[in-house]
Amino acid sequence: MNPIRTNAPSCIVFPPDTSHFNFKSSIIQLLPSFHGLDLENPYLLLREFEEVCNTYNNSNCSMNIIRLKLFPFSLKNKDKTWL
Repeated sequence: MNPIRTNAPSCIVFPPDTSHFNFKSSIIQLLPSFHGLDLENPYLLLREFEEVCNTYNNSNCSMNIIRLKLFPFSLKNKDKTWL
């Protein structure tokens, strides 16, 4: 009995050594949200996203892995579906 998958897997592919990376849920609340509206500036989102990610320090992984792990949490609505 296998459930039917209703959505496609993520396009983000993680390196094999990222399984030990854990973050606190409080950092998700700090991430900016992007809904894909015409009035939103995607460059501003990325700048704010990087600022939040740079405050998180984990000696077990690189900053790129942290950004890859956290980026899906910054997208909302149709942008999340697109990802």
